Amino acid sequence: MRLLWKGFSSYTVVGVANTLIHWQIFFLLSVGADLSQAVSNLAAFCVAASFSFYMNALYTFDAKASVGGYLLFLGAMGGLSLGVGHAGDVWKLHGLLTVAMFSALSLVLGFLFSKYVVFRERNA
Repeated sequence: MRLLWKGFSSYTVVGVANTLIHWQIFFLLSVGADLSQAVSNLAAFCVAASFSFYMNALYTFDAKASVGGYLLFLGAMGGLSLGVGHAGDVWKLHGLLTVAMFSALSLVLGFLFSKYVVFRERNA
């Protein structure tokens, strides 16, 4: 079990910075520009994920950042971001609840997806 979560603390530190970036952009777009939560959440995710992808490649997983891995991460987690934002729109959730739900989901699911799919160790 311990091996499953190896690197999670480093991922969490990068995630805190990612969350600050994400939330600021989300609220700027959803409140300031009056965009939907779905669009705001996806756009904010894309900016914040670009930062965290490279930081996690360097510091959490000690792996080479690749364009393919980046696009895979953006596609999968971006889909989650769009889905949570859409749910926030449909259920008329407060934006704070929408980004909090996405942040919690992406912390756990993003870590597992990054560790076992995007940055998995490949035997040469």
